[in-house]
Amino acid sequence: MKRRDMILVVDDTPDTLGFLTEAIEQADLTVLVAVDGESALDLVGQITPDLILMDAVMPGLDGFETCRRLKQIPHLSHIPVIFMTGLSDTEHVVKGLEAGGVDYVTKPIVVDELIARIRVHLTNARVAYGARAALDATGRFLLATDGEGRLLWCTPQAERLLGGLLPGPDGVRPEAASSLAAGLVRLRRTSSPGASAETFTLDLPDGEGVRRLEFTYLSPANPDEYLFRLSEPTAGRQEAILRDALGLTAREAEVLLWIANGKPNRDIGEILGISPRTVNKHLEQVFAKLGVENRASAAALAIRTLAARA
Repeated sequence: MKRRDMILVVDDTPDTLGFLTEAIEQADLTVLVAVDGESALDLVGQITPDLILMDAVMPGLDGFETCRRLKQIPHLSHIPVIFMTGLSDTEHVVKGLEAGGVDYVTKPIVVDELIARIRVHLTNARVAYGARAALDATGRFLLATDGEGRLLWCTPQAERLLGGLLPGPDGVRPEAASSLAAGLVRLRRTSSPGASAETFTLDLPDGEGVRRLEFTYLSPANPDEYLFRLSEPTAGRQEAILRDALGLTAREAEVLLWIANGKPNRDIGEILGISPRTVNKHLEQVFAKLGVENRASAAALAIRTLAARA
């Protein structure tokens, strides 16, 4: 059975919700409903729609701020948002597009036009998301920003490295996010085609230490979308310290380093391109060589070893 595309309609007016629900369902699409911005954000935290039809003006959290918050969540930022606005509210059109909307329709809504716009944006989003999924599958540490350096999306591998720096409903570290945005814009503007790759480095507090992330500008991805590669250059030095000091193989040192960073076997496997079972086999060897019995003891020993050579 073919999966039906799912449309989230966000509007505080019962009559409008009823009208749109009937029209969209008759177009063989599935409808979800939210009566305000907060409810919409709660809903997308549980179910990911294929497209959102958003009323621009609502009490409480309006459509513009709801869209801005949605676009700050990396795994949801790809969802196209179509704004609904009054015929005379032309300033809302600009405001909606600035907030991250892809299109708008004016009230009173013409059903045939609305469905046509929905289908066009569903197709465009499917193509764009398919390309992004292909990048995710390569296991690369990639991210994309807009022209102001704001994060649009990143592969799962890059998301794990960025960690708490990523925007989300629980808030961000504003200083780090601001430094990252400014640094990436500067890097993009100073990078020259054909020249050796320049980099931007960002140091992030991480527990009692500092994590150093290195960014390289690659190319434009789409209009107002720019692609960067992310790496953690200190990791190689730290792995060498663990390898030499503790008598480990290179792979065992890599696994131990990620254990010391609090990563579970599944994440380590994805980062290193090996299976969780293989990670576990390496851990057994690490435990035996270090004379410890569990992950906590191994992590503590690794942290002490790195601190002694910092």
